[in-house]
Amino acid sequence: MSAKKIKSTELQGSLSEQAYELIRAAILKGDLALGAPLSRRKLAEQLGMSFLPVSEALQRLESEGLVESRPRVGTRVRVPTNQDIRGHYVIREALETQSARLYTEKASPVERRELQEFATRLDGMYADPRKDLFETFSAHERLHRRIAECTGYPMLVEAIEKSHVLIFNWHYNSATHFRDVPPLWHQTLIESLNSGDVATADTKMREHCRYGMEEVLRRMEATLNQGDARAQSFARAITRQENKS
Repeated sequence: MSAKKIKSTELQGSLSEQAYELIRAAILKGDLALGAPLSRRKLAEQLGMSFLPVSEALQRLESEGLVESRPRVGTRVRVPTNQDIRGHYVIREALETQSARLYTEKASPVERRELQEFATRLDGMYADPRKDLFETFSAHERLHRRIAECTGYPMLVEAIEKSHVLIFNWHYNSATHFRDVPPLWHQTLIESLNSGDVATADTKMREHCRYGMEEVLRRMEATLNQGDARAQSFARAITRQENKS
């Protein structure tokens, strides 16, 4: 491959990554709401890039479950079902309780202090109503990923990243504007993980992962029932397409 072709390929990859990050951020911020239609042409115009990197970004987001599309109908921000939401909570609990147990056994004193300080900062972000939700949820995702990293098992970190359970948790909370957590919520979690007691860490992480699920489900249902016209239009289009098949 010539140097010119290599440079062109690298540039294309860079643009695809940029498009992915920008569209993903818009979804997680709620700027692109559940059920919002995603036009490749319009997104390309808005991002100031060609059609191809936007298409590649949307394909990646679809593979991750944040976007969905149907032939001859279109692409939109995926609207999760109750089963989707409960399923992601279950998977997250399974992975993160194992992460908590291993962290309790293996984290170094330096890592324990680091996580306790991180949790204190994060609780401060949740307590500040002026704080940007995207920034808060981003920090929350980093805290939980860091717990897994401190277990010393890269495959566990990879499983959490590949399942996108932390991203889905972020997405659901953002879509429903759920940020209500008890005072010192993350500090007490890390204190339990730093206690040295594996059973205590397991119990606390399970409680942490399950917290808010029913409220998120209630808010999600209310949000959709309030008449997301875009989602309803998409569903009608799918029905018409399937009736023709």
